[in-house]
Amino acid sequence: MNKSVGIKDVAAAAGVSVTTVSHVLNDVVYARVGAETRERVHEAARRLGYGPNRLAQALRTQRSGMIGFISEEIATTPHAGRIILGAEETARARGYRIMIINSTSTSSQDSRESDVADLLDRQVDGILYATMYHRKLAVPKNLIGLPAVLVDSEDISHTVSSVIPDEIAGARSAVQTLIDAGHTRIGMLNNTDDVPATHSRLKAFKDTLAGAGLPYHEELVQSEPSEVPGGHQAALRLLKTPNRPTAIFCYNDRMAMGAYRAAGELGLRIPDDISIVGFDNQQLIAENIYPALTTVALPHYEMGAWATENLIDAIEGKTDLQLFAAHPTLLPCPLVLRDSVASPRHQDASSRAAPDSPTRPNT
Repeated sequence: MNKSVGIKDVAAAAGVSVTTVSHVLNDVVYARVGAETRERVHEAARRLGYGPNRLAQALRTQRSGMIGFISEEIATTPHAGRIILGAEETARARGYRIMIINSTSTSSQDSRESDVADLLDRQVDGILYATMYHRKLAVPKNLIGLPAVLVDSEDISHTVSSVIPDEIAGARSAVQTLIDAGHTRIGMLNNTDDVPATHSRLKAFKDTLAGAGLPYHEELVQSEPSEVPGGHQAALRLLKTPNRPTAIFCYNDRMAMGAYRAAGELGLRIPDDISIVGFDNQQLIAENIYPALTTVALPHYEMGAWATENLIDAIEGKTDLQLFAAHPTLLPCPLVLRDSVASPRHQDASSRAAPDSPTRPNT
């Protein structure tokens, strides 16, 4: 066998795509590939010496002990790196190692398929595909039919198993914490991006208010890009309104940080004058702003561990990943209580009016 030959070489020699080669050599039953094309692919593989031990199908019985990990920006950002840690520690405990390829959320479908092909060329036993934030995606076609798990993302075709955070339950716990503290007029700073979290966290906000018998006021939801400047601008609009809210639920910790800044500029003290809750538990923010931020933790480590554990079970024939493919597995988002929530001191409308002049900042 010529060990320098890869799946891309076979595709070029046969005059077909990498996906077609993967489907033919892995005997993907639903692949629409004609008999002539199949024979051309097999002939090219034989001629180039692309042996069976380089195929994902054969890897199920001739395991390399390596797991491929395609990271959409996770490896180069601080936000979701614990996904990798959870995967690595779980893999090591099971006698496997992780091989990482870093990609981006804007990569083309061809680029993603090329990443999968590169990992197959290195004889990985299975593939984890992780995104930096919860979103739905069209998986690389040559990932279908392989032992694979999506992490923090959902396959729009429901053919590849996935694990995601329970956004709705996490957001409900955040809003319920404010209600339990005695707040009845609660605002929300939401994201403007069309991603699952934007819609699920807003739904949870509305449902939790309704469950407590509290009205939903559309003017108390302000949306901006989910970064510190966006949170600052949205919070200023919210806090300058007559009969302002006594508490704010923020889409994420970065927006909460912007809300802290806005409150300080308006002379409001946290949590005496305004309570704030975030989402994500980004430790560089939540633990280090003053007062420390009550927030909801995304289960990054747990998602990486769950995906790896179940992927290895599938590689070793102990489970069928297709049992999980129809619906993503939800992992809990625990509430992390810190110092940014207190009972409202004043409930009358005049005391909740926006301040006329700033005093001292909170941060």
